[in-house]
Amino acid sequence: MPYIDSHDGTSLFYTDWGQGEPVVFVAGAWLSSTSWEFQMLPLSERGLRCVAFDKRGHGRSDWVGHGYDYDSLADDLAALLDHLDLRGVTLVAHSMGSGEVIRYLSRHGDDRVSRIVLISPTAPLIVRTPDNPDGVERGVFDAVAADRAKDRPRWLAHNAQAFFATQRGNQVSAELIEWTVRKCLDCSAKAAAEVVMTGVCTDLREESAAIRVPTLIIHGDADASAPVALCGRRLAKLVPGNVYHEYPGAGHGIFITHADQLNQDLLDFIEETRS
Repeated sequence: MPYIDSHDGTSLFYTDWGQGEPVVFVAGAWLSSTSWEFQMLPLSERGLRCVAFDKRGHGRSDWVGHGYDYDSLADDLAALLDHLDLRGVTLVAHSMGSGEVIRYLSRHGDDRVSRIVLISPTAPLIVRTPDNPDGVERGVFDAVAADRAKDRPRWLAHNAQAFFATQRGNQVSAELIEWTVRKCLDCSAKAAAEVVMTGVCTDLREESAAIRVPTLIIHGDADASAPVALCGRRLAKLVPGNVYHEYPGAGHGIFITHADQLNQDLLDFIEETRS
């Protein structure tokens, strides 16, 4: 099985399918590389090399007790790109994985990167601060975290419908919902607690404004996890020259509920920015 050792010796599992221009997928909190199957399989059959990895504490990577801040996570991504010596990369990230990509660019530069795609991003900043008065109070996240920690399987099962925004007519089978919940449980309790706080509490506004590679931002207007007004729309105002697509009725699990539309947008964006 393919593994790499990251900057601090943490072993990271990765998947590498297809040949051609590299597309590297960065999952959000709690999800592993397997969550990208609805993108990786069809895109790898369209002449792209699709690579995804399990974040530390997730899936088949080491369940370490440290390194869930964006600096460490960005260094893990850098270790993968360096190990495979990937260039001309399209970085595709979901949820708090978008913060990993933004921090990678500010910390490691864009020499290896041709473009980025940020899907349902938690960036630029969700938590309320003196200069972000429309954000969500930190106490709300603390209360949710405490409730989740009491019974993580139950909490995930009860919130799965909101993840997919089924109330807006998105059709997701009971089996697919159960599959996604199992994927979310395939990470350590330590990782599950810490990556969420990293995603909602890290201020990425300045770094977002400094992005200089072509950027596609995709967000659903029914996203309960990363509210579009706080995240996608604000990020679109910060990143220079970005392309912004807002999907009506889409929730946070947009890579499943809107896979066909998302995949076409990815392919179109890659083609349009190949100059």
